[in-house]
Amino acid sequence: MSAESNNAGQKNRGRTQTRRKARELALQALYQWHMAGSSITDIEAQFRARNDMTKVDGGFFRELLLGVAQQASELDETLSPVLDRDLEKLDPVEKAALRLGCYELKVRTDVPYRVVINEGIELAKKFGAQDSHKYINGILDKLALNLRAVEVKEYRNRRQSR
Repeated sequence: MSAESNNAGQKNRGRTQTRRKARELALQALYQWHMAGSSITDIEAQFRARNDMTKVDGGFFRELLLGVAQQASELDETLSPVLDRDLEKLDPVEKAALRLGCYELKVRTDVPYRVVINEGIELAKKFGAQDSHKYINGILDKLALNLRAVEVKEYRNRRQSR
């Protein structure tokens, strides 16, 4: 492996980790927003003050937090058809993880759908109930079929042709 490709790999891993941390903080902040009903800008300021943001993609954290909060109703409408229960009956952690995943699938088309699903699963494993990651996986997979049908089809076709 050349030094150049090794540096690119390390840079990509570093970006992956700073984005993962941004998602974790966004999930926690959205949970707080849901539970406390505080202003999203106040919550953002609290999270920035209380956390070491040097290992976080701060811009991505802000985009996720504000984007999900601003588009919550639209995201909920997108999620509702693929849910097996009323949105209000979801655990707050599951709800936050699904909104984050839905936001990324809709808005952040630069992030592969499989990454969005995997990150949702990891958030649920870390912060959710025991088997909530299975639920998150199923819902985000259905959502990806609706929101990114071409990308999903291309990926599945590539896998089958191997």
